[in-house]
Amino acid sequence: MKKLFKITIFLLLIVAVLYVAEVFYLHFSYPQTRWDWSKIDTNDVSFPKDFYWGTATAAHQIEGNNENTNWGEWEKDSSRIKDKSNAKIAVDGWNRWREDVKLMKDLGVNSYRFSLAWNKIEPEKGKINEDALKHYDEFINDLKANNIEPMITLHHFTHPLWFEQLGAFEKEENIKHFVEFSRIVFVRYRDRVNLWVTLNEPNVFVTSGYFNTAFPPGKPNPKLAAEVLKNMLKAHVEVYKALKTPLQQRPPIEERWKIGLATSIFQFEPARRWHLGDWAIARISSNTFNEGVLGFFRDGRMKFHVPFEVDLTYEDANAPNTLDFIGVNYYSHYAFRFDFDFKKATQSLPVEGEAMTDMPYTIYTEGIYRAIKDVSALKKPIIITENGISDAKDDRREKYIKQSLYAVSKAIKDGYDVRGYFYWTLLDNFEWAEGYTQKFGLYEVNLETQERKLRNGSKAFVEIIGKSK
Repeated sequence: MKKLFKITIFLLLIVAVLYVAEVFYLHFSYPQTRWDWSKIDTNDVSFPKDFYWGTATAAHQIEGNNENTNWGEWEKDSSRIKDKSNAKIAVDGWNRWREDVKLMKDLGVNSYRFSLAWNKIEPEKGKINEDALKHYDEFINDLKANNIEPMITLHHFTHPLWFEQLGAFEKEENIKHFVEFSRIVFVRYRDRVNLWVTLNEPNVFVTSGYFNTAFPPGKPNPKLAAEVLKNMLKAHVEVYKALKTPLQQRPPIEERWKIGLATSIFQFEPARRWHLGDWAIARISSNTFNEGVLGFFRDGRMKFHVPFEVDLTYEDANAPNTLDFIGVNYYSHYAFRFDFDFKKATQSLPVEGEAMTDMPYTIYTEGIYRAIKDVSALKKPIIITENGISDAKDDRREKYIKQSLYAVSKAIKDGYDVRGYFYWTLLDNFEWAEGYTQKFGLYEVNLETQERKLRNGSKAFVEIIGKSK
């Protein structure tokens, strides 16, 4: 009996030592970047003269009249939207674009990222709406006339209803439709547009549409999620090749066209850094959400693993050669606390001890430096394609902007190849499942009168741009 007791104690000691060793390994392998902002002068920033200063929007969120889409159909059930609203009018960007270009000019930005409404350009499969193409012609021309470089996003969460009814990216056979749409608009606008984003946040599209079901199609299906992500990444590669291949026969100057993809980077932390269960959930989440995209463009391998649900690996050795830049959308980080109930364990929690944004996550501005560092492993130029804060009271925006841009400036000083920063977003808009409850805009918008007004907190952005010129 004594011998059994001693063996048990010995085994428990081994387990304890291994547990502590693993915690120490994880702690030092995945440090949580923390800066003492009270000791940092956020005015000490500098940026290259050719830096892209911009704001970003998406067609569905601002234009209005976007009912013939997956999202337009989704919004018909008002219970899916926090304030039971919809984007039928949004902030009337389709009609007020001249006014909005003037607002950009007033900010001092030299670039603007926006998406094209595929549903307006191709409302029926194979039928192109010339009037919609002319609308974007005029818009792009006005941007260029005001020395604002356009950056076009080809897919920002929405697509025509006919594409959705075909199964969208759930079926590999549908990729050809997105490639053809991309080719049509590229040929139309390439004489004036040098910067192109194929897909916006495929990881968010998959997570929100096939896990938490906040987005259409609202199918909680991890296996299908993995297939959709694989097909979206494959679609990027095919679009890149379709748009770039003809350019190889042209003079080198034609290589001015830069094609990238925008991915969301959220850091996932263990709520308790001593708890292996918390670490396990955080690492699994990070590997699925962040590494699913980053690994594909770094190593040519997408790995999508959810324990007991799905384990998919997709390889394309040429994938790392299909990016001219990588777009980074950064907002914050989340914490995870282990629970034997897997649904509870995978609920993203705000990190304790940090100030909140109006969204259910905290202000963690040094995280943008951390995101840049992680993404730099792709060895591609980096553009911050989205970064911003939801702040209806406008009492945190100035500080957020200054700290975020200090972090970007520091990254550049430390040798990271960051080429631009696009603030999300130009205007308050329809913020997907949150409706109009979230106020990310540099300009606040009165939804009844559509009046735009620059927020006081946004002036820090204008000042930093002005000093950098």
